[in-house]
Amino acid sequence: MIILGIDPGLRTTGFGVIHKQGAKLRYIASGTIKSGEGNLPTRLKVILDGVAEVARIYQPECSAIEQVFVNVNPQSTLLLGQARGAAICALVSANLAVAEYSPTQIKQAVVGTGRAVKSQVQDMVARLLSLPGLPGTDAADALGIAICHAHSRETLTLIASAGIKTTTAGATAPGGPLAGLRMKRGRLVG
Repeated sequence: MIILGIDPGLRTTGFGVIHKQGAKLRYIASGTIKSGEGNLPTRLKVILDGVAEVARIYQPECSAIEQVFVNVNPQSTLLLGQARGAAICALVSANLAVAEYSPTQIKQAVVGTGRAVKSQVQDMVARLLSLPGLPGTDAADALGIAICHAHSRETLTLIASAGIKTTTAGATAPGGPLAGLRMKRGRLVG
Protein backbone atom coordinates (compact mmCIF):
# COMPACT_ATOMS: atom_id res chain seq x y z
CA MET A 1 0.00 0.00 0.00
CA ILE A 2 1.27 3.47 -0.90
CA ILE A 3 0.68 6.13 1.78
CA LEU A 4 0.99 9.89 1.34
CA GLY A 5 1.74 11.95 4.45
CA ILE A 6 1.22 15.72 4.48
CA ASP A 7 2.72 18.19 6.97
CA PRO A 8 0.72 21.35 6.24
CA GLY A 9 2.22 24.80 6.44
CA LEU A 10 1.44 28.13 4.82
CA ARG A 11 5.03 28.81 3.72
CA THR A 12 6.19 25.21 3.34
CA THR A 13 4.05 22.08 3.11
CA GLY A 14 5.97 18.83 3.48
CA PHE A 15 5.01 15.61 1.73
CA GLY A 16 6.24 12.06 2.19
CA VAL A 17 5.35 8.94 0.25
CA ILE A 18 6.06 5.45 1.57
CA HIS A 19 5.15 1.91 0.59
CA LYS A 20 3.97 -0.54 3.27
CA GLN A 21 4.06 -4.23 2.56
CA GLY A 22 3.32 -6.35 5.60
CA ALA A 23 5.42 -4.87 8.40
CA LYS A 24 8.05 -3.50 6.01
CA LEU A 25 8.19 0.20 5.12
CA ARG A 26 9.98 1.49 2.03
CA TYR A 27 10.74 5.10 1.11
CA ILE A 28 9.36 6.32 -2.22
CA ALA A 29 9.67 10.12 -2.20
CA SER A 30 9.54 13.25 -0.08
CA GLY A 31 9.88 16.97 -0.47
CA THR A 32 8.26 20.32 0.09
CA ILE A 33 5.75 22.56 -1.62
CA LYS A 34 6.77 26.19 -1.14
CA SER A 35 3.98 28.72 -1.45
CA GLY A 36 6.32 31.70 -1.33
CA GLU A 37 5.17 35.20 -0.52
CA GLY A 38 2.13 37.01 -1.80
CA ASN A 39 -1.55 37.14 -1.04
CA LEU A 40 -3.25 34.34 0.85
CA PRO A 41 -5.51 33.01 -1.96
CA THR A 42 -2.53 32.65 -4.30
CA ARG A 43 -0.50 30.80 -1.67
CA LEU A 44 -3.40 28.47 -0.88
CA LYS A 45 -3.74 27.66 -4.59
CA VAL A 46 -0.05 26.73 -4.72
CA ILE A 47 -0.62 24.29 -1.83
CA LEU A 48 -3.78 22.87 -3.43
CA ASP A 49 -2.11 22.40 -6.82
CA GLY A 50 1.12 21.05 -5.29
CA VAL A 51 -0.58 18.40 -3.17
CA ALA A 52 -2.80 17.44 -6.13
CA GLU A 53 0.31 17.03 -8.30
CA VAL A 54 2.03 14.83 -5.70
CA ALA A 55 -1.10 12.65 -5.48
CA ARG A 56 -1.27 12.40 -9.28
CA ILE A 57 2.39 11.44 -9.65
CA TYR A 58 2.65 8.86 -6.84
CA GLN A 59 -0.92 7.45 -6.91
CA PRO A 60 -1.23 6.77 -3.16
CA GLU A 61 -3.99 4.51 -1.88
CA CYS A 62 -4.55 6.58 1.27
CA SER A 63 -3.32 9.74 2.93
CA ALA A 64 -2.73 11.21 6.35
CA ILE A 65 -2.29 14.78 7.56
CA GLU A 66 -1.26 16.44 10.79
CA GLN A 67 -3.99 18.09 12.84
CA VAL A 68 -3.68 21.78 13.63
CA PHE A 69 -2.29 22.50 17.05
CA VAL A 70 -3.47 25.61 18.85
CA ASN A 71 -0.66 28.14 18.67
CA VAL A 72 -0.05 31.04 21.05
CA ASN A 73 -0.89 33.36 18.15
CA PRO A 74 -4.51 32.83 17.00
CA GLN A 75 -3.76 34.43 13.61
CA SER A 76 -1.01 31.86 12.94
CA THR A 77 -3.34 29.03 13.91
CA LEU A 78 -6.01 30.33 11.55
CA LEU A 79 -3.55 30.63 8.65
CA LEU A 80 -2.20 27.13 9.30
CA GLY A 81 -5.78 25.82 9.32
CA GLN A 82 -6.41 27.39 5.93
CA ALA A 83 -3.25 25.80 4.49
CA ARG A 84 -4.34 22.47 5.96
CA GLY A 85 -7.78 22.91 4.41
CA ALA A 86 -6.24 23.48 0.97
CA ALA A 87 -4.20 20.29 1.34
CA ILE A 88 -7.22 18.28 2.50
CA CYS A 89 -9.26 19.54 -0.46
CA ALA A 90 -6.53 18.35 -2.84
CA LEU A 91 -6.46 14.92 -1.19
CA VAL A 92 -10.23 14.52 -1.23
CA SER A 93 -10.35 15.71 -4.87
CA ALA A 94 -7.90 12.87 -5.64
CA ASN A 95 -10.44 10.45 -4.07
CA LEU A 96 -8.18 9.66 -1.12
CA ALA A 97 -9.31 8.83 2.38
CA VAL A 98 -7.71 11.32 4.78
CA ALA A 99 -6.65 10.23 8.26
CA GLU A 100 -5.73 12.88 10.82
CA TYR A 101 -3.18 12.58 13.60
CA SER A 102 -2.08 14.95 16.34
CA PRO A 103 1.59 15.95 16.61
CA THR A 104 1.82 13.89 19.82
CA GLN A 105 0.43 10.75 18.12
CA ILE A 106 2.91 11.14 15.25
CA LYS A 107 5.92 11.59 17.54
CA GLN A 108 4.79 8.66 19.68
CA ALA A 109 4.49 6.39 16.61
CA VAL A 110 7.86 7.39 15.16
CA VAL A 111 10.11 8.11 18.14
CA GLY A 112 8.30 6.42 21.02
CA THR A 113 7.58 9.59 22.96
CA GLY A 114 5.06 12.32 22.26
CA ARG A 115 7.53 14.98 23.44
CA ALA A 116 10.20 14.28 20.80
CA VAL A 117 11.93 17.22 19.11
CA LYS A 118 12.24 17.67 15.34
CA SER A 119 15.79 16.34 15.19
CA GLN A 120 14.69 13.10 16.87
CA VAL A 121 11.87 12.69 14.34
CA GLN A 122 14.31 13.30 11.48
CA ASP A 123 16.75 10.72 12.84
CA MET A 124 14.12 8.03 13.44
CA VAL A 125 12.47 8.58 10.04
CA ALA A 126 15.89 8.12 8.41
CA ARG A 127 16.47 4.92 10.41
CA LEU A 128 13.00 3.44 9.87
CA LEU A 129 13.17 4.04 6.11
CA SER A 130 16.91 3.24 5.75
CA LEU A 131 17.64 6.64 4.22
CA PRO A 132 21.25 7.55 3.42
CA GLY A 133 20.89 10.94 5.13
CA LEU A 134 18.48 13.05 7.11
CA PRO A 135 15.49 14.48 5.23
CA GLY A 136 14.59 18.15 5.73
CA THR A 137 12.40 18.89 8.75
CA ASP A 138 9.15 19.38 6.79
CA ALA A 139 9.74 16.28 4.65
CA ALA A 140 10.70 14.27 7.76
CA ASP A 141 7.50 15.35 9.51
CA ALA A 142 5.46 14.31 6.46
CA LEU A 143 7.21 10.93 6.30
CA GLY A 144 6.56 10.57 10.04
CA ILE A 145 2.86 11.17 9.43
CA ALA A 146 2.86 8.46 6.74
CA ILE A 147 4.69 6.09 9.11
CA CYS A 148 2.18 6.85 11.88
CA HIS A 149 -0.66 6.01 9.51
CA ALA A 150 1.07 2.83 8.35
CA HIS A 151 1.22 1.65 11.97
CA SER A 152 -2.26 2.87 12.94
CA ARG A 153 -4.32 1.98 9.86
CA GLU A 154 -4.99 -1.68 10.73
CA THR A 155 -6.08 -0.80 14.25
CA LEU A 156 -8.41 1.93 12.99
CA THR A 157 -9.88 -0.50 10.43
CA LEU A 158 -10.45 -3.10 13.16
CA ILE A 159 -12.17 -0.51 15.33
CA ALA A 160 -14.38 0.66 12.46
CA SER A 161 -15.48 -2.89 11.71
CA ALA A 162 -15.53 -4.09 15.33
CA GLY A 163 -19.26 -3.82 15.65
CA ILE A 164 -19.85 -6.02 12.60
CA LYS A 165 -19.00 -9.72 12.48
CA THR A 166 -19.86 -11.90 9.49
CA THR A 167 -21.36 -15.26 10.41
CA THR A 168 -20.80 -18.50 8.50
CA ALA A 169 -24.19 -18.01 6.83
CA GLY A 170 -22.99 -14.65 5.44
CA ALA A 171 -25.14 -12.56 7.77
CA THR A 172 -23.67 -9.81 9.91
CA ALA A 173 -23.89 -9.70 13.66
CA PRO A 174 -22.37 -7.53 16.39
CA GLY A 175 -19.12 -8.79 17.84
CA GLY A 176 -15.40 -9.01 17.37
CA PRO A 177 -12.50 -8.45 19.75
CA LEU A 178 -12.76 -4.66 19.56
CA ALA A 179 -16.54 -4.38 19.75
CA GLY A 180 -17.56 -1.39 21.84
CA LEU A 181 -14.17 0.31 21.65
CA ARG A 182 -13.37 3.61 20.00
CA MET A 183 -10.39 5.94 19.61
CA LYS A 184 -10.19 9.01 21.83
CA ARG A 185 -7.08 11.21 21.80
CA GLY A 186 -5.03 8.39 20.28
CA ARG A 187 -6.09 5.76 22.83
CA LEU A 188 -8.57 2.89 22.75
CA VAL A 189 -11.45 3.52 25.14
CA GLY A 190 -14.59 1.55 25.91
